[in-house]
Amino acid sequence: MHGKINTVANMIEIERKFLVISDTYKSEATKSTLIVQGFLNTDPERTVRVRIKGNQAFITVKGIGNTSGTTRFEWEKEIPADEAEALIKICEKGLIEKTRYEVISGNHTIEVDEFLGENKGLTIAEIELNNENEAFDKPNWLGEEVTGDERYYNSRLSKNPFENWDYNQ
Repeated sequence: MHGKINTVANMIEIERKFLVISDTYKSEATKSTLIVQGFLNTDPERTVRVRIKGNQAFITVKGIGNTSGTTRFEWEKEIPADEAEALIKICEKGLIEKTRYEVISGNHTIEVDEFLGENKGLTIAEIELNNENEAFDKPNWLGEEVTGDERYYNSRLSKNPFENWDYNQ
């Protein structure tokens, strides 16, 4: 037995994504964690992700987003790390590796993902909100908003890594 496994109850995710324009967030971070993830399915209507985050592991199903890209279905369950490692081995080609920094900003936590491997050079910040119009403190290291731009979805980055991008896209 692997102990208690938790399921995240909230099944709607509301978040906004931004490019990051400086590394100031690193000095503001309260925590950093290495993340490795793969995709069992990258269909945008039902993306299935396996993630190992530090000592924890999760399987996540994400649905298609609304027109703005801020809101979509998300179901996540914690799974034993050894099961996640086995599932990662059968994932589609293109693992995502990144260091996630957590920055407290007002009443929110901003997660800043500094990508490694084939996506090195890309840094994206995400902030989860309670509703699409919720106000939040915007640190000066947040750049262009890319919410809803599918090029920046991890499932897309696994297929078309940042190192392959034509910067005129």
